[in-house]
Amino acid sequence: MGHLAPLADPPAPIPSVGSGAPPGGAKLSTILGWAAWIATGLCLLGIFIVAGTMAVAHRRGGAGEHAAGLGWVLVACVLIGSASTLVGILV
Repeated sequence: MGHLAPLADPPAPIPSVGSGAPPGGAKLSTILGWAAWIATGLCLLGIFIVAGTMAVAHRRGGAGEHAAGLGWVLVACVLIGSASTLVGILV
């Protein structure tokens, strides 16, 4: 029965890794927030540029070529808007 004595002792608890942010995490969060705002502003600017180009092209007789540009800008807007969710899924 002496060989079962080690089984009677409870195992040592596994140390938990803190769920807090690492040192400097607040600064990184601030930088990512600024990057998100800048990217959103650039997308808005891109929509304005494509819309203006389409308006000028419409006066000249053709605006269909710029629809693809508008589609790409809108895809970029969706990616920026869902970036945190996409990263959360991947991590």
